[in-house]
Amino acid sequence: MKRPCKIPLRIAIVGSGFAGIGMAIRLKQLGVATLTVYEAADEIGGTWRDNAYPGAACDIPSHLYSFSFAPNPSWTRTFGPQAEILAYLKRCAREHGIEPLIRCNTRVAAARFDDAARVWRLELLSTARGPGPTGRVDTPGAIEETPEVQVVEADVVIAANGPLSRPALPKIEGMDRFRGALFHSARWNSAYPLEGKRIAVIGTGASAIQFIPRIQPHVGQLHVFQRTPPWIMPRPDRAIGERAQRVFRTLPFVQRLVRWRVYWQHEARALAFVVKPDWMRAPMRFASSYLERRVEDPELRAKLTPDYTLGCKRVLLSSDYYPAITQPNVEVVTAPIREIVADGLVTEDGRHYQVDAIICGTGFDVADAGAPFPVVGARGADLDERWRAQGPQAYLGASIAGFPNFFMMIGPNTGLGHNSMVYMIESHIGYIADCLRTLCKRGARTMEVRADVQNAFNAKLQDAFRGTVWMSGCRSWYLSESGRNTVLWPGFTFAFRRLTRRARTSDYRFGD
Repeated sequence: MKRPCKIPLRIAIVGSGFAGIGMAIRLKQLGVATLTVYEAADEIGGTWRDNAYPGAACDIPSHLYSFSFAPNPSWTRTFGPQAEILAYLKRCAREHGIEPLIRCNTRVAAARFDDAARVWRLELLSTARGPGPTGRVDTPGAIEETPEVQVVEADVVIAANGPLSRPALPKIEGMDRFRGALFHSARWNSAYPLEGKRIAVIGTGASAIQFIPRIQPHVGQLHVFQRTPPWIMPRPDRAIGERAQRVFRTLPFVQRLVRWRVYWQHEARALAFVVKPDWMRAPMRFASSYLERRVEDPELRAKLTPDYTLGCKRVLLSSDYYPAITQPNVEVVTAPIREIVADGLVTEDGRHYQVDAIICGTGFDVADAGAPFPVVGARGADLDERWRAQGPQAYLGASIAGFPNFFMMIGPNTGLGHNSMVYMIESHIGYIADCLRTLCKRGARTMEVRADVQNAFNAKLQDAFRGTVWMSGCRSWYLSESGRNTVLWPGFTFAFRRLTRRARTSDYRFGD
């Protein structure tokens, strides 16, 4: 006899960024009785809490980079700055009654499925703030963990850590020998005084091109170590005045129209990324012209000119990076770094750069990353072991064969190069919610995606990458060491929304 569908499931959500907060809001609306959001830090916010470096902001317009069910008429800029986005997330949690469900300073150290009891056991570690940032990258945020492990049970685990949660450090000999301050942009040491200092920045990705213009006027000397120059487009950011905000507050449909206009403007770009990479020639000419206008020095301009198709690596938006990089106190270094020594860096050409601090703007571990935390599924399946051997794989980025009642948000192959990740997050929110409704309606205790369904999906997924701009020959963080794209969704976001609108029972095995 099937049990009634009452969603009495004990659900654990790991992470409190956009994905975790949005998922918690939906499940609370569905009437889930026992719901807990575990957050290792002392406040919510995910990537928008961690990435508090100078100049941090979104590269997707504010009206689209927000929940469709929680519009914010009070954005002050076209592209939301970090502080406003973090405040928006906190407001969403507060206004939707999620705050009491969040356990901060609690890290999920491991999740293990009990085959006999058909439940997940979560190993929790209490975290606490130490005396403050040390400046060392190996002690980010000075978080200390207590040795006591608390074990709790959950019927369903939803990993909402996000792909940009594990800072990647450059693999350079001697990192531990440096005696100055050394930190990653996602662990910014705001206590370190930059005024007049000699600073080395490793990396010229999305974070670096935002904080370099902010710190350049204050430092004595800035050495920017660039491996591959990015394609950069001007960032059409502007203030949103009180009059426009008032219109959005009094006429909400106007903001919805703006949101959908921005959505389709960005969605149209997928045509060049996926369907006709040759269409990238026009934006490449525009970006090259922008570089020529901003950088007069031909030698520096040559260093900043990419030699790959626009879109193969992440396209960056900035209107102040080129002006900053041309200032007298800035040097762009393209020689590879051979080693880090006690007082600086040494490049392959033998040049020694003495610096007071090293800032790593080197992104995150994504393409070859293992499990977000130790996860052991049915029959002892080890997710980290599997992903490190085969590369990250999932079904629709959400379900993984061998791991019943375990869901991911923004899992493998759900990243974007052209549109808002919040749209993809909302697709996962709807899909996982429907999975749980299906589980309850069937009166089952567990649901697990079939291995053949997952394998067929991933084979089709990888085949879809052929001929796309991402496979045009550059080396990017989208690709694993084996050359597979394990990060991006190779198509339109509305196609992903269609695939995740309903959970197909034939894709899953259900257990009592």
